[in-house]
Amino acid sequence: MRILDFSFAPNPKRLRLFVAEKNIDIEFEQVDNTSESHLRAPYYEACLSGQFPVLELDDGSFLSESIAICRYLEALHPNPALFGETPLETARIEMWDRRVELGLFRHTADYFGHTSPFFKDRIEQIPAFAAAARQNALAHLEMVDRALAERAFVAGDSFSVADITTYIAIDLGIPSVYELGPALGNIERWMVEMKSRPSMSILA
Repeated sequence: MRILDFSFAPNPKRLRLFVAEKNIDIEFEQVDNTSESHLRAPYYEACLSGQFPVLELDDGSFLSESIAICRYLEALHPNPALFGETPLETARIEMWDRRVELGLFRHTADYFGHTSPFFKDRIEQIPAFAAAARQNALAHLEMVDRALAERAFVAGDSFSVADITTYIAIDLGIPSVYELGPALGNIERWMVEMKSRPSMSILA
């Protein structure tokens, strides 16, 4: 197996952190997503969505979407369990991972997409949409901060894929979308702890 990677983008970062936390030995191949070379052979079949990461399996088939790849790798390498061990723990992790991805992550990415020069010629950038996305991202950031006031990690007392998704979302948003401070002290504490994890070296 190998992972077709584009290190600049948040979802590939999410998968790299997951792999590092699992301590899985797997090949990463960097693909230039800026020149659209990924839409030509030999990557076209793998990148029909035009997005990364993509897992190429040993039989030559492909699996895309970062969380789908994470779930596949979790099934192959169940320890440490990053999607939960009990039915309730699994459900809570899924709940928070979806909350963060569909809320904080999405709105942060929307702001970035509608303001970044990288996307200037790729999408129609709408300043009003970016402003609304920023407000929505801030609201979801406050929700995460309240959750972290009650527990050590986003979805419970153990580190999970929900923490990875949240970290990547916040990392994307700082400092262009929002900044942390005393009002988000629980997230600040959690971010310090996240950055101290050995797996973070893979993002350096």
